[in-house]
Amino acid sequence: MVTWLRRALWDVVPRDHRSTQAELRKRQLVTALFVVLGGVVLGLSLRIEPGSAWFYVGTMALAAVWTVGAVASGPLHLGRIADGEVQRRPVVTPIVLGLALAGIFVAGALIVREVPFLGDQVRSVLDHADQGSGPLVLLVTTANGIAEELFFRGAAYAAVPRYPVAITTVAYAIATLATGNVMLAFAALLLGVVVGLERRASGGILGPVLTHCAWSTTMLFALPLIF
Repeated sequence: MVTWLRRALWDVVPRDHRSTQAELRKRQLVTALFVVLGGVVLGLSLRIEPGSAWFYVGTMALAAVWTVGAVASGPLHLGRIADGEVQRRPVVTPIVLGLALAGIFVAGALIVREVPFLGDQVRSVLDHADQGSGPLVLLVTTANGIAEELFFRGAAYAAVPRYPVAITTVAYAIATLATGNVMLAFAALLLGVVVGLERRASGGILGPVLTHCAWSTTMLFALPLIF
């Protein structure tokens, strides 16, 4: 287990991704612009009344903002992790990590629901799932999970020369805080650390994308059973 976790989250696989100073400056400029734009769109989308069709429009617009920003910033890489003497694309490992992280969150939710203010914060997010179309909510949840990782662990991570895990995690939490929901921001911090370490170890976005999607879809179905 320790070896498995070390390979997934800590052992850095050699990579040859290099950027010129001009490419780095471009990525930093594009990233800064889109992180502000994305925070605004995120805040607006979660302030839409639950059950409104505009919620889907807003959240898909947000996914588009993150995706366009990521692609416009420069090249993105899938990454690899060590598997003995060989390197392979991370697939099963990040999914398992996402499910394990969701299990930790579910256990924490049993405590959070007993605290009125925090419980209300979670319920305000779940209202969109409860009053919306199940397949559409799943679609926007998955689309935004992918888009957020393309941007924060793709574009933003590559734009930060030093301490990228810490800086992109904080930036992700601050952008999420635009919703006014402290529980979402707290979740973004914890998730950001895990996927940030995956990005550091693998050198790419595939692991973070799969972990985020496994975590978010599990939470989508598990939390309504608790709250």
